[in-house]
Amino acid sequence: MVLKTQFKYLMLLLAIFVCACSGNPWNNPYPAKDAGGNILYSAFAERPKHLDPVQSYSSNEILFTAQIYEPPLQYHYLKRPFTLIPFAAARMPETIYLDRNGTRLPQNADAEQIAYTIYEIPIKQGIRYQPHPAFARDEQGEFRYHHLPEEELAKIHKLNDFAHTGSRELAAEDYVFQIKRLAHPRLHSPIFGLMSDYIVGLKEYSMILQTAAAARLDEQRVDTYLDLKNFPLEGAEVVDTYTYRVKIKGKYPQFMYWLAMPFFAPIPWEVERFYSQKGLAEKNITLDWYPVGTGPYMLSENDPNRVMILEKNPNYHGETYPSEGMPDDIEEGLLADAGKPLPFIDKVIYSRERESIPRWNKFLQGYYDASNIGSDSFDQAVQLSGQGEATVSDEMKEQGIRLETAVATSTNYMGFNMLDPVVGGVGKHGREAARKLRQAISIAVDYEEYVSIFANGRGVPAQGPIAPGIAGHREGKEGINPVVYDWENGRPQRKPIEAARALLAEAGYPGGMDVKTGAPLVLYFDVTARGAEDKASLDWMRKQFQKLNIQLVVRSTDYNRFQDKIRKGNAQIFEWGWNADYPDPENFLFLLHGPQQKVGEEGENASNYSNPEYDRLFERMKNMENGPQRQKIIDSMVSILRHDAPWLWGYHPRDYGLYHAWYGNVKPNRLSNNNVKYWRIDASLREQKRREWNKPVLWPVGLALIVLVAGLFPALVVYRRKERGMGIQGSVPGANEFGNLNA
Repeated sequence: MVLKTQFKYLMLLLAIFVCACSGNPWNNPYPAKDAGGNILYSAFAERPKHLDPVQSYSSNEILFTAQIYEPPLQYHYLKRPFTLIPFAAARMPETIYLDRNGTRLPQNADAEQIAYTIYEIPIKQGIRYQPHPAFARDEQGEFRYHHLPEEELAKIHKLNDFAHTGSRELAAEDYVFQIKRLAHPRLHSPIFGLMSDYIVGLKEYSMILQTAAAARLDEQRVDTYLDLKNFPLEGAEVVDTYTYRVKIKGKYPQFMYWLAMPFFAPIPWEVERFYSQKGLAEKNITLDWYPVGTGPYMLSENDPNRVMILEKNPNYHGETYPSEGMPDDIEEGLLADAGKPLPFIDKVIYSRERESIPRWNKFLQGYYDASNIGSDSFDQAVQLSGQGEATVSDEMKEQGIRLETAVATSTNYMGFNMLDPVVGGVGKHGREAARKLRQAISIAVDYEEYVSIFANGRGVPAQGPIAPGIAGHREGKEGINPVVYDWENGRPQRKPIEAARALLAEAGYPGGMDVKTGAPLVLYFDVTARGAEDKASLDWMRKQFQKLNIQLVVRSTDYNRFQDKIRKGNAQIFEWGWNADYPDPENFLFLLHGPQQKVGEEGENASNYSNPEYDRLFERMKNMENGPQRQKIIDSMVSILRHDAPWLWGYHPRDYGLYHAWYGNVKPNRLSNNNVKYWRIDASLREQKRREWNKPVLWPVGLALIVLVAGLFPALVVYRRKERGMGIQGSVPGANEFGNLNA
């Protein structure tokens, strides 16, 4: 038995040795058949919940939906500031303004005159959907799989079990159909509430569909499918095969940005009819699991606990790489592919990685093409120059890895609940005293230090709510928050802590003591449940308040409980963030709009801030076109916010990404999510580098072989002697089969 075990180890070592000598890295997690393939390798941490564009609204979902679906508009990949251009649309939508009588108004009409805006959207001809069973027809031209009998359904377990697929040309009615789906009672679209305030008739349409759905249930119909084609919607109508119109209330220029989001991508009625069949949802055969689009990629494998794979849509054609960009783009090689057909990559494999360390190690081995940078790997990846500029470390540079950075169109902030008696000034504490308390804390909490320590310098301390790169954001001296900063030597300088202590005394808390009660000032900071790694940042925050002798009590809870506290206005101080949906200042300034408070209104104003003058200016600003007049109003609004200080403005994160040398055409763009089609992979260089970086260390294998052979030799000698002894004893009683006794 011992000999057999040693022999097995010997064979295993020989197999490893042979594998290593073959040139294939033995730690390669991918099949050998994919070696050298035009494939992008990436990772994801959280499984997507929705891939149906009417419901999907998370960043981990748009990673996929943006590559699959084709809304009418998209953002130019290279231009900054962010610029909308046609995607499926043949040209930019025509905007038509109407008064209450339906009379057309000029383009420069005052917003108060405009009762309705019509967007007329022409789409390109010749766009086709990806292959899918929903389009498959039989010899008689009937749909093969729209009325599946039970015996056929029993044979189906996944989408690939359908033997036939089909396709058809994109039509304007598919966009109208998707807009109707926003109001579907079964789908619960997260933007229905907002869109029902704008799209004419959408709110009433929802009620009509609810009534119709209830009637079908009351009639106990076997088929409860609600055919939206039978229910017209005033706010979305088909003009002809390749043109449709969307009618909204008033003037809302930001609606153009929504037309670049998957919410307004096309969905063909055939797909909805196919997926509505009884029995398919139980098998996870739904639009949420198997999306259907006209975009450059289609989802060929959905195993969200292990891997998700996108493959090039064989029916995609007609789009080319941009031919113009920013001045630096030519020098950086971002226009080398100008005019070439998209997409460049054939397949994208997303592997699920729950832990950051395995993901980071696979990136260094060349098995992931790009990586973000966690705090634990920052020092290994990035070094800062004397001027504070971030570059890759020498170790990364030797591997040909480059760093791409961009300030994100988002903000991380600490909010005060303006309904709280202490920090909001409601009740016995005056509003002016509470304002000075908030201003004092704004000076004391040093976000420059926070960004340096806890974000590895990856952020820009905020001067207000609007992120850099968004219209309305001010840079330089005119952009600083004068409540918190002074302008010194050409840069903002945080006011000294003495200024904060003076404000605190004016608020009625000299030295952090309440003059009315003589008790120390205690404030409460609500955060979501934290791990041990966040203890340091919370300790740091306590020390910032301690500068003013204010005791900060951290109240940690799970996310659902935290949201409930915010919704009910039970938090005092909290931290939160916001990622822009679209590049317009309205998408940040509405977070402090009084009518959109969390308490009572269920809006996004988590601080429950309300200022009549700010609200009045917001109503003027929100529907204006960008220009000097709008900028002047925005400046006044931001000035009000800085004075009232409903937030500690926090910081705008800076995105850092590492890319291998074989990864081309990369320009960070947080708003444009459909970027995979622009990227390029040099698969041969990647294969070469993988072999170089993953060469096996063979001497331990050789040494193990020698030790094993040396250990086997005495055992073989003993075994041979034993066999000979047994052979002699067993041969004495009779002859062998040849009859020779001495054989």
